[in-house]
Amino acid sequence: MLRNAFEPWHLILIIAVLVLLFGSKKLPDMARGLGRSMRILKAEAKTLKADGPDATAGPEATPRPETAARH
Repeated sequence: MLRNAFEPWHLILIIAVLVLLFGSKKLPDMARGLGRSMRILKAEAKTLKADGPDATAGPEATPRPETAARH
């Protein structure tokens, strides 16, 4: 059903509509801003993966030594 979702004429039509809506001067700025935000998102995702799952769980996930000794 969605095997041929985007044919070349679909992409040309989408680009033409974008140029008409935003103008040719704003499109490079929008693309630059999108690229920056994608780089930031990738860097944050990489940082979260490097921290590991225990760092994102919060202080409740790791028992304190004094409570672990009581049980």
